[in-house]
Amino acid sequence: MRLPEPLIPGRLVRRYKRFLADIRLEDGSVVTAHCANPGSMKGCLVDDGEVLLSTSDNPARKLRYTWELARIGRVWVGLNTLRTNKVVEEAFHKGKIPELAQYDVIRPEVKMGENRRVDFLLSNAGGHAYVEVKNVTLTDGRKTALFPDSVTRRGSAHLKELADRIREGHRAVMLYLVNRPDCDRCGPAAEIDPEYAENLRNAMMTGVETLAYRARVGRRGIVVADRIPFTLSV
Repeated sequence: MRLPEPLIPGRLVRRYKRFLADIRLEDGSVVTAHCANPGSMKGCLVDDGEVLLSTSDNPARKLRYTWELARIGRVWVGLNTLRTNKVVEEAFHKGKIPELAQYDVIRPEVKMGENRRVDFLLSNAGGHAYVEVKNVTLTDGRKTALFPDSVTRRGSAHLKELADRIREGHRAVMLYLVNRPDCDRCGPAAEIDPEYAENLRNAMMTGVETLAYRARVGRRGIVVADRIPFTLSV
C-alpha cells in the first residue's frame, strides 16, 4: 500500500488527548497532527524522534496533518491504524497470505454477532473465515512484537466473538500485522493486559487460529512481507 506523497518530515514534541500530537516541522513551526492510534503507543513516543506526516487539503477536516510513521532506532514503524486493514486487504488480493488465499470473496467490515463487526469475512464455496486484524507496534526490545500496548476490552470482546464463530462451524482467525521490520516473532503482552492474554489462550483452545505477519515499512508505503511465529510464551 502506497502512502500519500509527499510525506512531511518532523520531530515529535508530544502526544496528548490520545488522538493528537504536536510535531515540529523542519522550518521550526509546530503543527498539531491527528494521531490515528487508540493504543498507548508505548515504545514509539521518542522525544524529538523523527516522524513522517501525511497532509490533506479536505476543507472539512479540522487537522491538516496525520501522523503516519515514527523512526524507532534504525526502522520506520507504521502507527496509523486506519492504514492497517488496507495493507492486509491488498495482501489478500495479491495472495501474500497463503493460509487464507483459498477464499475468492473478500468483504471488509461485516457484522459479527449482535453488536460487533469483523474486519474481514472471507468466503468460498466451502464456507467462511472471519478474520480480525490487529496493528502491532510494541516490542520487548529483543525482537518480539507484543499486543496489546494498553488494556483493550474491545480486543477481548473480539476474541470471544471469534470463538462463537468457531462454535457455529465457521473458521476464525486473529491476524496480527507487526508494523515494524525489526521483530521476528509475536505474542500477547500478558504483563500489560493479562485478561486479553487469557482470553486469547481460551479462544485458541476453542479453535481460533493466530497468524502473525511482519510488514515492510518505508517512506513510500507499507506491505505485508513474511509470516513470523506467534507464541503464547513470550
